[in-house]
Amino acid sequence: EEYLELTDHANRRIEFTNGRLEFLPMPTLVHETLVRFLFLALYHFVDSKKLGEVFSNGIRVRVRPDKIRLPDVLFLHKDHYHVRHSRVWDGADLVMEVISDDPKDRRRDYETKLADYAGAGIAEYWIIDYQRKRIIVHCLDQGKYAVGGEYSPGQRATSDLLDGFSIDASALFTAADNVSE
Repeated sequence: EEYLELTDHANRRIEFTNGRLEFLPMPTLVHETLVRFLFLALYHFVDSKKLGEVFSNGIRVRVRPDKIRLPDVLFLHKDHYHVRHSRVWDGADLVMEVISDDPKDRRRDYETKLADYAGAGIAEYWIIDYQRKRIIVHCLDQGKYAVGGEYSPGQRATSDLLDGFSIDASALFTAADNVSE
């Protein structure tokens, strides 16, 4: 409750981990360009089919009683709206994280959040790694993630969860390259 009170009025991105506050790096222009691209693509796909809701940066997701995450982009199917609450959600169906450059942040997204999101039963977890120009789609299989695909420029990253949804990796990374100059 204290975490929720604090973050209701914070101008920082803060997650809650094992009773501790975890301060996330402020997003860069490249990071936010990637998030916007992903959000708009996912939003238009989901909205056109009336599948559910898509949000970026700011919806808190409880992955365990003592851990709350802030996915960069998330999707919740309309059949699962019962997990939505005003201040913090008790799950999602798909989350996307854009990897920050700091080694500690990279480890958190590649390892810690991978375990957190799997443990929370989130069906699909996309990792977008601008440094390596890779999109990695993890699909939940019996409580653990398996790599559903790893995509680089020239390929389309596809979702197992959302039939027909894909991201052109070249277009995504080019959008970020255009603002990083």
